[in-house]
Amino acid sequence: MKTSDFHYELPPELIAQLPAAERSASRLLHVGSELRDLRMTQLPDLLRAGDLLVFNDTRVLKARLQGRKDTGGRVEILVERVLGEREMRAQLGVSKTPKPGAFLHVDGEAGRLEVLGRDESFFHLRLEGDGTLHELLERAGRLPLPPYIRHDPDADDAERYQTVFAREPGAVAAPTAGLHFDTPLLAALEHRGVRTATLTLHVGAGTFQPVRVDDLSEHRMHAERYRIGQDLATRIADTRAVGGRIVAVGTTSVRALESAAEADGSLRVGEGETRIFITPGYRFRAVDALVTNFHLPESTLLMLVSAFGGIERMRAAYRHAVEQRYRFFSYGDAMLIEPSA
Repeated sequence: MKTSDFHYELPPELIAQLPAAERSASRLLHVGSELRDLRMTQLPDLLRAGDLLVFNDTRVLKARLQGRKDTGGRVEILVERVLGEREMRAQLGVSKTPKPGAFLHVDGEAGRLEVLGRDESFFHLRLEGDGTLHELLERAGRLPLPPYIRHDPDADDAERYQTVFAREPGAVAAPTAGLHFDTPLLAALEHRGVRTATLTLHVGAGTFQPVRVDDLSEHRMHAERYRIGQDLATRIADTRAVGGRIVAVGTTSVRALESAAEADGSLRVGEGETRIFITPGYRFRAVDALVTNFHLPESTLLMLVSAFGGIERMRAAYRHAVEQRYRFFSYGDAMLIEPSA
């Protein structure tokens, strides 16, 4: 398949710049036997008692730092992964690439970062002096809003670009399908008999990288860390036993579940890294339905949902969403995709 097979035209004004007034006030496009225009608050009506919603509980870091090189030149640092209390992998926005042994200065001497080396587009940095990287990020970092959101992050973003169940710090982008869930909606789902569980997948900066080849067989996915707990594995087994469905909330949950799935759909418990690249033709082993946002043209996430929902069905769904003026991307509206018969 070709990257160009996943192109669609999107009017720029449909890219959501702000979240909905309330988390669950978003629209919901139900992709089932037909396309139905609904509201997120109607999701419980589409699910059944015994179904299991699987959320990603990663928490977004204040991963964007502004600093200067030893020479005085400005540098922007986007943390891709924290490697412990004092080291990280990061992308650097800088006019001239620093060499190993150079220092970057963030927040005065409290944020002196040594360049240890480089691996492709990522730099290995180490914090000198007292304190930890998490402390530095909380003190001097900014929320890394996606590049298509054109305003600087503010106090509203600090709340709304995190899910209500975010627990484990480590992501540089939110698992955005989870942004639609709030306490009233979770209560309505519980009243319906729908259960919930969590996993952790730390979304990396590579999620925003474009596919730079047209032949998909030549694309190499970025690696992301994930963790599957025993509680989730048990809940999935129990759900299967009573005929319930596994409903992944977001493509990050899909990637973690499918990376840990055995041939029979059971899960391997533990931590790992995944470079799974899901394209049409992939056989899903762990996921029965998917709640997701609308994704960028020619992105790996659009390829994943096309693999799940079918290429032609998703083309029709996206055409419909554009015609009906749905809001797109991270702060946009949602879909519930059920596999075609």
